Amino acid sequence: MLGGRSKEPDVSDSRVPPVNKVRFVTAASLFDGHDAAINIMRRILQAQGAEVIHLGHNRSVAEVVDAAVSEDAQGIGLSSYQGGHVEYFKYMVERLKQAGRADIKIFGGGGGVIVPAEIADLHEAGVARIFSPDDGRALGLEGMIGQMIAACDWNPGDQGSEAIASLRKHVAGEGTLSMAALGRLLTLVESDGPQRQEVLDCLPEKATDPVVPVVGFTGTGGSGKSSLVDEICRRFMTQFPDRRVAVISVDPSRRRTGGALLGDRIRMNSLSLVAGETAPAVFMRSQATRQAHRATSQGLQAAIRLL
Repeated sequence: MLGGRSKEPDVSDSRVPPVNKVRFVTAASLFDGHDAAINIMRRILQAQGAEVIHLGHNRSVAEVVDAAVSEDAQGIGLSSYQGGHVEYFKYMVERLKQAGRADIKIFGGGGGVIVPAEIADLHEAGVARIFSPDDGRALGLEGMIGQMIAACDWNPGDQGSEAIASLRKHVAGEGTLSMAALGRLLTLVESDGPQRQEVLDCLPEKATDPVVPVVGFTGTGGSGKSSLVDEICRRFMTQFPDRRVAVISVDPSRRRTGGALLGDRIRMNSLSLVAGETAPAVFMRSQATRQAHRATSQGLQAAIRLL
């Protein structure tokens, strides 16, 4: 299994800024149009220094898990007010195990819809924390978010050896990369750690396919870049169903907190064109600039080379 957990963090002081780059996938559950709560939570996550990949509302377990694995997130934050929360959260635990990422922590809430007995049941099943109305009164919004970030403040780059071994086999033609391995490798090349160069050294000097176009899109916020890219991907896969497309989206980091809203994935309907554990039709990875003055991430070129 990729990842693994470091020592359980001390969450007694929930307002301490994260030491590592903490990434969360946030969403409202399937058949749930109540997105006000999760929108508030993802804003506070960002304000407290987390990089947030927000999926919006009405998201299935498969969509959330695929996003968390591809993005190599440490945590998932969910709101569920539609009544099917027990089955939804338990299925998510199982899907993460199947994907080799049982280390991703699941947090959720649903106000009074999720009763205490169900909360205890979900904790027993492997959900990290379901916040109740009593938790909200005792901790406040910022306190709950602080506990989520503290519990996920570990460095995925410290557990990259298995992914690098998979990459070596893949380059040698001895196997395929899992989604979990690819997600972890992208984390490694985006970091400043020693394993970044180790990943790059595994790659051939030149791509085996001589024609691999790389196309860049830029524009002001809200100009429709992600919607345009999604439509291009959809039409491309309609014409060339045997091909694969990788999308890297970059959003700015906040100067003061280091948090970022990585929101392009919410527009990418083409990500569900072909379901597959190892080779989806369209693969997407979100990056934060991690420096206020940069327009792109310093790991962008390395990520392009890896993909």
